[in-house]
Order: sequence, then C-alpha cells, then structure tokens
Amino acid sequence: MTLSVTNTLTDEQETFNPYHDDEVLLYVCGLTVSDDAHLGHARLWVQADVIHRWLEYLGYHVTHVENFTDVNEKIVAQIDPDKEASDEASVAETYTSSVIQDMRGLNLRRASVYPRVSGHIPEIIDLVETLVENGYAYESDGSVYFDVLAFDEYGKLSNHDVASATTETDSAIVDEKRNPADFALWKSGAVNPSDVASHRDDSREPLSSPTGQTWDSPWGEGRPGWHIECSAMAMTHLNQTIDIHLGGRDLVFPHHENEIAQSEAATGQPFARHWMHVGLLQMKGDKMSSSIGNILTVEEALRRYGVNVIRTFYLSSAYGSEQTLDEAALTEAAERWETISRAYDRAVEACDSTAARTKTTDNQFQAGLKDVAETFTRAMNDDFNVRKAMASLLELASAVNAHLEDYDKYDYQSLYRAIALFDEFGGDVFGLSLGENTATDATDTLSEDLIDLVVDIREEERSAGNYERSDALRERLADLGVEIEDSDTGPTYRITNHRKQE
Repeated sequence: MTLSVTNTLTDEQETFNPYHDDEVLLYVCGLTVSDDAHLGHARLWVQADVIHRWLEYLGYHVTHVENFTDVNEKIVAQIDPDKEASDEASVAETYTSSVIQDMRGLNLRRASVYPRVSGHIPEIIDLVETLVENGYAYESDGSVYFDVLAFDEYGKLSNHDVASATTETDSAIVDEKRNPADFALWKSGAVNPSDVASHRDDSREPLSSPTGQTWDSPWGEGRPGWHIECSAMAMTHLNQTIDIHLGGRDLVFPHHENEIAQSEAATGQPFARHWMHVGLLQMKGDKMSSSIGNILTVEEALRRYGVNVIRTFYLSSAYGSEQTLDEAALTEAAERWETISRAYDRAVEACDSTAARTKTTDNQFQAGLKDVAETFTRAMNDDFNVRKAMASLLELASAVNAHLEDYDKYDYQSLYRAIALFDEFGGDVFGLSLGENTATDATDTLSEDLIDLVVDIREEERSAGNYERSDALRERLADLGVEIEDSDTGPTYRITNHRKQE
C-alpha cells in the first residue's frame, strides 16, 4: 500500500508525493523557549518522531529540521534582572537546554539540525528585503509589514478572508499598516513593557523600559516578526519547497497561513507539498497551556510514568485528532505497555529455551504474525494511523501469549519472527525501549515517591519549628543528589545525579 497523508491545504487524504523519490524534507514548527516544556508540546514531538521513523522504515532519507524560537515577546516576559535570567538571550538559553534534555528523555530521533532564530538574522533580513523588492511588503516607521492584499491566495490554508484576518489590537500599530490584517515582518526597536505585560508573572516587577535583543537592518534597529522566522530557517536548511510542514493545529492561523504567503511571495514556488497538523492535547476540559496553568511538564511526566508509558499514551490516538490526558488514559497506557513488554520478554525467553524446536509449527501463530505485519504496515501507510498500528502490536502480544500457553514445544521460527516484528515496529518505529530492564520505570517511580515522602516530612518539621531536623534532612538529600528549593508556594526539588562521595 502506498503512503497517503491528510493535507490541511487541500483538506483531503492524498498520496504522499515528495519532490525526490528517495528523500523527504521535513520541517517541524518547534517551541518558543519561554517556559518548561509540557506534554502538549511533547505530543507534537512524539508524533513527528514516529512520522520520521516510519519514513525511514519505508526507505526514505529524512532531512528533519525543527527550530527553537529564541527571540519572542514571551521570552522577554520571563526576564528577571535579579536572577540569572537577566536578559532575553539567557532566558532562551536556559529553556533551550531543558527542552533538549526533555527531547532526549522522550527517546526522540535527533533532527538533522535545530536552528535558532537568533542565528538566522541575516537570512531573515534578506527574505524581508526580497518581499519589499517584489512589492509584497512595505516599510512604516521603521517596521516592515506584509501586504496581504498583494498576495491573491492569502487565506488558502485556513480559509480566513482578509476582512476577518486581523488580530492586532494596538491602535498605534494598526495605524502603521495599510490594512489591519497586514502582519509584521520586522519590528522597529526593542520590546515595550506594555507588549509583554499580559505574559508576565504577577510575582515579577513590571519591566521599566524597552528591552530584548535587537539588530541593525536597512530599516533601522529592530527585531524579526514571528512568522518570517520559520520561513527563513526552513528555506535555509531545506529548500524553497519542502515536502512536509508539520505543526500543531493551533498554528494553522495565523502562523502557517502567513508562512505560506511570505514564502511563496518571495520565491514564486509552493512552500510545502504537504501541510500536516497535530491535534491538541486536552487536560481538565481545556487545551494544555502554560498560560492557563493546566499543564504537566515533560520532566514531571517522565519521573512519574516513564518514557514507555508516555509514548504508548500518545500512540493510542491518531496524530490529527485531539487527545485527552487524564489518569484513566495514563493507566490504560501503562497496561498496554506492560502487555507489550511482557510478551516481548516471554518471546525472547522462550526462543532462547530448550523448548524452542525447529520442526515445531504453529500454523495459527504464523498466520497471526503475517496478519500483524500487514495490518501494522497498512495502518501506518494510512496517514500514519498509530492508533490502529498500536492495536496490531497488541495483537502480536496476544499471538505470542497464546502460542506459549497452547504449546509445550515452541515454534522457534515463529518466535524469532515475532521478536523481529516487536523490534521493527515497537522499537524502530514506535521508539519503545523493548528488552531493557522493564522494572526501571516502576523503580524510578518508587524512588520519586520516597523522595516526595522525605520532602513532605522535612516540610512538616519546618512547619513545627524543628529547623535543625529540617536542615539535616535537606543536607542528607543533597548528599544523595537531590537539591531542594524552598519558595512561597512550597518546596520543589531536582535530581542532580551529583551524589556526594562518602
């Protein structure tokens, strides 16, 4: 079966058609590094990872580019002059580092390159200059705006019409534009405190003056607009036309709509052959979002549940649909992972035992393995339907268990094939850690629970005024590589792995 994908641009499922027969250029809209990453962000990462893995399984060479947006008003809002995060660059560096660690913790294949906005200012300026020269952009008071009326196909991705496309509320900025729907390619000057007030935590003092990184340009000192950044980075590291542009569904408008307009106005070529969008993760009835506080960070989720449960959870739902995170869904994911992991371990143990015989044949087992291979492949080629593919992996587990329960002497060749299917589909494609110590996740969870218990006891001692006992517990935890930080909202801790040598 030929791979087909759902293209947001055409609103149809269509045959996958990369520009080159043996190569795929994949761009993933990455994270604005202004806070700790949460499971909403990770859903896009894991789905992108599985898409990458399946394309490689089909024989494509995948050039995967995923950006870090390290120049943004939300980052400026996190500046705290009294701490290490004293400017936009240091805030971005801190959160970029934590995001990279989260990605590694989720067992993601590395992208070919992780470009940052701050490292691509010359390319951004060149692209803006091209748009001005081509008559699609204009300068106004040191800023540059894209003229949406000059691009006839504006709105073709999101079906927004120009009359309803404006999202700007600042009257001074609206007055700079020819049309309220025009969007900024280059912004004059630094970031004004009023522009980030809504993103700034109430516990921080308001910013007193314009701040944030700026660069010299033909239009004066300033900084890039959000949308132009992705176009410049994608075309720098891939091509004028890429094969797959992947991002969250909440970015269809205005971000991806504006990417299309500015990219195609500059080059005269289609920007992406296939636009694919991952559905949002819901928690407590709303989209998971730092701005409303309903989040579970990647770091915390990995500590509580382990990477295999988290990945199994994501793989229970097709990428284009919305998904709900709650304890029931995570419990089900843990049970599914346990089923797959135990069946794999049983297959390996049986295959390596003296009961595995070359001439023992289980025709039903063999037929089941053939069906699993066909079903998994059909599902993944059907718009990367991981939900159906996961169901076939569970069928593989059932087939293994049934054979081992029904036979005293085992079908060695079928067990060998079953292990290979687990490794190919569960390991190589789904990124699950099969064959490793399956007690690790549970042990890690128990360790975290014990740390939580000690931290709670220490807090009780502090509340009771037993500061000497409290300090002793803190020091002992530090010796074991657990650093505690006290705050007005209660203690938090992090595991440093820097255990004191006795």
